[in-house]
Amino acid sequence: MNYILFDGPVRNALLPFTFTRPVADILVGIMTIRQKWEKYLGSTITTITEEYLSEKFPMVEMEENVMINAAYLPNDTLAEMISNLTENQAIFKGEDVIAFFTNENQEEVDFDTYEIIQYNEDCITIEHTWDIFSKNDAAIRQDFKYLTEDRTSQPIPKSVNVISPENIFIEEGAKLEFVTLNASTGPIYIGKNAEIMEGTVIRGPFALCENAMVKMSAKVYGATTVGPGSRIGGEVKNSVLFANSNKGHEGFLGDSVLGEWCNIGADSNNSNLKNNYEEVKLWSYETEGFAKTGLQFCGLMMGDHSKCGINTMFNTGTVVGVSANIFGSGFPRNFVPSFSWGGAAGFTTYVTKKAFETARLVMSRRNIEFDATEAAIMEHIFEETKKWRKD
Repeated sequence: MNYILFDGPVRNALLPFTFTRPVADILVGIMTIRQKWEKYLGSTITTITEEYLSEKFPMVEMEENVMINAAYLPNDTLAEMISNLTENQAIFKGEDVIAFFTNENQEEVDFDTYEIIQYNEDCITIEHTWDIFSKNDAAIRQDFKYLTEDRTSQPIPKSVNVISPENIFIEEGAKLEFVTLNASTGPIYIGKNAEIMEGTVIRGPFALCENAMVKMSAKVYGATTVGPGSRIGGEVKNSVLFANSNKGHEGFLGDSVLGEWCNIGADSNNSNLKNNYEEVKLWSYETEGFAKTGLQFCGLMMGDHSKCGINTMFNTGTVVGVSANIFGSGFPRNFVPSFSWGGAAGFTTYVTKKAFETARLVMSRRNIEFDATEAAIMEHIFEETKKWRKD
């Protein structure tokens, strides 16, 4: 069977992260949503997404296909139900479609003609940007159980201080010495060829993905995920870093999400709690206003390729778009549009020529090319987000 993940109605609620990727390629827990479904269904999975992203993330359609709503994370029950779908069947949870069978000759999908199968169990869904960190605890636990079942961890080095070693899994090639791992509060996963430097203290749940690094004497609280090739240092709490991003120095990052290719300058901090302890509101690209999160703790949402200089301060509930460059004293406003250059004193447009030069240099350090496909995506985002920039 051919499986295809579709963005669904949550795509705009997950901006700025879905400016540069399908919903399926959001990292939460230890794997992206796409990787989770591929593991559970034992199949390579493609995506239906925005047209300007389709060259980088192409869809493969075959004679018979099952479409899956990428907002839903898999579990054993749901994966089995989906793998058993046949013609004219669909799975719903209440009024929301989770998956449905289709074939290449269908001109349209009319669920009134389908047999509707209701899914009534709990499952993790990613419907808002803040779900990525607020549901990361549950996602790490679920991924950890799935990835480590019936497998044996690499041995924990003797120099490591350990609490609840049965909840720790170390992949091949990982390096760690003279660190403290407390897995009594949740599992700790250390990916292939990852490194934790000396003096670091970590409380689970925690996921350090392949080739990622925790720098010396870092303090990390769950539930935190450090994506493939990313680096963290200083103090980090309940945050998710996508691949190849850096928060490598002192400073606090809490209840936050960083996209790919982000860089947080030394001694930069974000607030994750308002002084009056009120509910945090975040900028919504859907309503072009500020939306209630239902959360008391909520920090920084930063899109791909955005960066900040040393000693940058972010207010509670700040949203930064794609390819923004933030620096200077004071607090920048809590919505920074894509391709903005500046800080609290004001912003100008970060022109694509300069932004692309930086992206090309940053990506080349990881032996990844900023090619014409990447440039076309960024050009589209530049135009799409123009209305929010005020020079």
